[in-house]
Amino acid sequence: MKTYSAKSQDVEREWFVIDAAGKTLGRLATQVAQRLRGKHKPVFTPHVDTGDFIIVTNADKIKLTGLKLAQKTYYRHSGYPGGIKSTTAEELLEKKPTDILHTAVKGMLPKNRLGRQMIKKLKIYAGDAHPHEAQQPKTLELKGI
Repeated sequence: MKTYSAKSQDVEREWFVIDAAGKTLGRLATQVAQRLRGKHKPVFTPHVDTGDFIIVTNADKIKLTGLKLAQKTYYRHSGYPGGIKSTTAEELLEKKPTDILHTAVKGMLPKNRLGRQMIKKLKIYAGDAHPHEAQQPKTLELKGI
């Protein structure tokens, strides 16, 4: 029996909506990353993007456990000497609530052009509304979060 290898043009992609209100950041990010990668499908192939489109709403209501809101730090660098800047998770959640989940999911995907292709299928919105009603997304209930 031969091993099945999925072709990118044969992959069936679905759209799912996840409500992030009250969900823990890391636990949500792992399940979103698995769905984006396509590991939940029997046709999963490591070198092909077999994942689905994911819409995350209420990203501003995501929660962090312990003292992470005050102590977790996100760094960025301008490229110039002394150009490092830092932001705490609390500040980032106030200013750009979508970035905290985007960064967590992006870190769980492959670090190559396949990973860059996968992260484009993730749509994150701070509020309850999203502009993807035409794709008829299904509501996805994640267990264990």
